[in-house]
Amino acid sequence: MSEPVPFSAPAAGTSAPPPTAHEAVNPQKNRKGVSRIVHAFGYSLAGLRAGWSETAFRQEALASLVLIPAAFWLGRSWVETVLLAGTVVLILIVELLNSGIETAIDRIGPEWHDLSKRAKDMGSAAVLLSLLLCAGTWMLALFHRFAA
Repeated sequence: MSEPVPFSAPAAGTSAPPPTAHEAVNPQKNRKGVSRIVHAFGYSLAGLRAGWSETAFRQEALASLVLIPAAFWLGRSWVETVLLAGTVVLILIVELLNSGIETAIDRIGPEWHDLSKRAKDMGSAAVLLSLLLCAGTWMLALFHRFAA
């Protein structure tokens, strides 16, 4: 756990409250409006770059370059297209969340712990479920398009 940030009392005769802990540690919390949006976008891009360093995310992102355009070809309506493309994007989202969980657990320490294993296993299970949802959706759409 991080050390608390020491605060000093305001000078006599001033009415300014002392800074809170997150003001001293995270300048993003003080940003407003467009500046906050621009910085948040930068953090999101950094997260995508970090995700790209993960093999599973890279494989899924490359597969999405084929599957998302294929969704526009296979989908007979905008609803089908959104479902097909959406399940592919969902895999990427869940994979990023799983990688975030794994990274946070690894930061805690390299030693084995039952709760760490549980957290990582649940993240992996979430990825598996998103993959199964995507595969099932695509199989049904292919069946509906070619066999029905």
